[in-house]
Amino acid sequence: MQKITRLSSLIALSIVLGILESFIPLFSIPGIKLGLANIVIVTTLYIYGLKEAVLVSILRILFISVLRTGFGLNLYFSLGGSILSLFGMFIAKKINFSIIGVSIIGSTCHILGQITIAIILLNTNLTYYLPLMIVLSIITGTIIGYISQENIKFLKNK
Repeated sequence: MQKITRLSSLIALSIVLGILESFIPLFSIPGIKLGLANIVIVTTLYIYGLKEAVLVSILRILFISVLRTGFGLNLYFSLGGSILSLFGMFIAKKINFSIIGVSIIGSTCHILGQITIAIILLNTNLTYYLPLMIVLSIITGTIIGYISQENIKFLKNK
């Protein structure tokens, strides 16, 4: 019961952070967000594991979609980015990347997943957008990774 309560709290926190960050303009570039909710996802991956991180991530996306945009294209972009991100982070964690490295991999995979879904659904070439998005995802992944690392240290000491 305690695990369910904690996971429910993590889901709620990730939803709040996801909605909060939508009000923070970052770099004035469409599609770029800091990824505050990913602090919760990285932390969940390290504290509980992949299955729980997938659960928190998917439920966050579904709830935010219902609350903010309905089940439109953003849902597919978010799901595509999240699934690739979780897969990348899981592999990076397994081969012993640092928490910051895992976060950078997750951030980069997320944007690759989103752009792939956009190319498929919108039938347009967005590869010109990749270099800028990858540089920005490395920056945001580093920031989120550092915060996640400190959060994980704090929680493991509790």
